[in-house]
Amino acid sequence: MSDWNTAIIQEFRDNDGIVGGYFEGRTLLLLTSTGAKSGNLHTTPLACYRDGDAWVIIASANGSDAHPAWYHNLKANPNAGIEIGIETVDVEATEATGDERDRLYAGMVAISPQFAEYETGTDRKIPVFRLTQAQLQPRG
Repeated sequence: MSDWNTAIIQEFRDNDGIVGGYFEGRTLLLLTSTGAKSGNLHTTPLACYRDGDAWVIIASANGSDAHPAWYHNLKANPNAGIEIGIETVDVEATEATGDERDRLYAGMVAISPQFAEYETGTDRKIPVFRLTQAQLQPRG
């Protein structure tokens, strides 16, 4: 994990989900996903917003030409965990497509305009995920 992410994660956890700097004033979550190849848990800070009963996250990688590692993790293992504020929630990730993807991406651009720049800086279609609270299955 990068020192950048480590510092943000620590600040998030020390301040009940509030961080300054680059993420100041934005809603942030910590996504803990299972590595697609390693099977290890990885935690990544991500900008997000609510859409109905889901949290929306964008696999922008700051406009990189490659998907971020967590994208591949969620595609391989859609069950993940998030920390949002002081809550920890088990979630299921679903990649949005078509008009829904475009609507959700526009929602993030409205909140954080730099996401429009990310889209113009790459040839890839930047993926969008909806994270919905996982339904726990009863034992037995």
